[in-house]
Amino acid sequence: MTLKQDGYMGNPNLKPTGVEMEFTKEQVKEYIKCSQDPVYFIRNYVKIVSLDEGLVPFSMYDFQEEMVNVIHNNRFFIGKLPRQTGKSTTMISYLLHYVLFNQSMSVAVLANKQAVSRDILGRLQLAYEYLPLWLQQGIIAWNKGSIELENGSKILASSTSASAIRGGSYNVILLDEFAHVSSTIADEFFNSVYPTITSGSDTKVIMISTPNGLNMFYYYWQGATKKTGEPGKNDYVPFEVHWSQVPGRDEKWKEGIIKNTSQQQFEQEMECSFLGSQNTLINSSKLKILNWTEPSAKNADGLWIYEKPKEDRQYYITVDTARGQGKDYSAFLVFDTTELPYKIVAKYRNNTVSPMVYPTVISTVAKNYNNAYILVEINDIGGQVADILHQDLEYENVMMTVYKGRAGQTINGGFGTTGKSQSQLGVRTTGPVKKLGCSVLKSLIEEDKLLIEDVDIVNELVSFVAKRNSFEADDGHTDDLAMCLVLFAWLTRQEYFKSITETDVRTGIYKEEIEKMEENMVPFGFVVDGTNEEDGEWDGEDRWFSF
Repeated sequence: MTLKQDGYMGNPNLKPTGVEMEFTKEQVKEYIKCSQDPVYFIRNYVKIVSLDEGLVPFSMYDFQEEMVNVIHNNRFFIGKLPRQTGKSTTMISYLLHYVLFNQSMSVAVLANKQAVSRDILGRLQLAYEYLPLWLQQGIIAWNKGSIELENGSKILASSTSASAIRGGSYNVILLDEFAHVSSTIADEFFNSVYPTITSGSDTKVIMISTPNGLNMFYYYWQGATKKTGEPGKNDYVPFEVHWSQVPGRDEKWKEGIIKNTSQQQFEQEMECSFLGSQNTLINSSKLKILNWTEPSAKNADGLWIYEKPKEDRQYYITVDTARGQGKDYSAFLVFDTTELPYKIVAKYRNNTVSPMVYPTVISTVAKNYNNAYILVEINDIGGQVADILHQDLEYENVMMTVYKGRAGQTINGGFGTTGKSQSQLGVRTTGPVKKLGCSVLKSLIEEDKLLIEDVDIVNELVSFVAKRNSFEADDGHTDDLAMCLVLFAWLTRQEYFKSITETDVRTGIYKEEIEKMEENMVPFGFVVDGTNEEDGEWDGEDRWFSF
């Protein structure tokens, strides 16, 4: 017997390999019945640990039975369930049935943290131990991270990441609490691993979670709930549970939960509301109705095209630069500013591109879009990108800024010249620049003066929150595309921009309304502290301070 175990060697509750069992006629009937009906198998043979009663049979709620049947009869399943509804227990019970009664099947249990996925596997192992031996398969491997059965089926537990199951072949993927996986990891997972999973003809993907903002889980849920033929409709079968479907939960129970937590927390974790992060720059009611479309073309390097270049159209590009080390993204957006509302016609986003190669990508796209004007953020390595664009690639339409005392940075119309000592290629994102950019961006989006139809941009805006007297990405999120929007919004308030586009973003927005919004906008502050190199607000590290 070959048995690889962590602390289970000689466990009398586990069937070794190579052991032949004699079945009674009743056991044969039961085995066949269990193999054909996962709900029957779970109800009669799966045991779980109850907080109040210890080890007990899994007495399923009606919605749990229905969920098992929906998963069993469909390839792609997405479930939106409140906290403490037994969703993980239901999933492990179904997976236990799947590996017992199917030969040579591979299952991956993925969660936002490896410890969570291993906890799920641990509960499955406990349920397995308490199965009668005649229902078990012989154990080949049994440890904290995986199990392998004599029928060739196996289960792996890992975190949801691009590298977790790369190169493997899996028949079922369980994505537990997928809404709580960071956006960066979720993007990497779907870009590198997910296509190989869905390419099979009978593979299953089970995605379950409690909502956590308008992220990748929200994107797939929206696609699942669309009607057949609607743009963005996907193949997932949606399944939703309300907190009141759990026995014992009523209005009195609800009042007690809210009293000990908060209304907002109850809305998100029990009502399963897709609430965005608190204190977002863009009003949450607006974020909820932002939609997105599929690009008309995209490549593996991260360029998404929504609208091809057209003659007699005016285009601008705003650029944010990272170091290409797989963390933050180098990103740029292409805007059509020919008329209101402005719209984004192309997006580039890549976290591995070298800053030395990045300028070539930018100039290639810019030339295609009628030699678009380019505004580069130069706080860090972006200055090098702007220099390469202008000097090495000789791209003429790299925008310049000049310091004008209390007026701060303004766009300099003399592209290609650096005669004045305070002129520079690109723009430095100082406190005043970010303050104005955020203020104008809020107006542009909420007043429908700028159309946002890209899923990555929507995801970043949902997590672009008030933090340390500024706006930036919430923990575990990125804001590279959001900062491209901020730069563009700042640009639209420049006189030089208005003279070129012959439009004013304030059309239809009263000046008094904007000034009132600026005064009341969180975070409070944006107060001059007397240290700015240009007008007394910047501390040299892109932070704002209040008295």
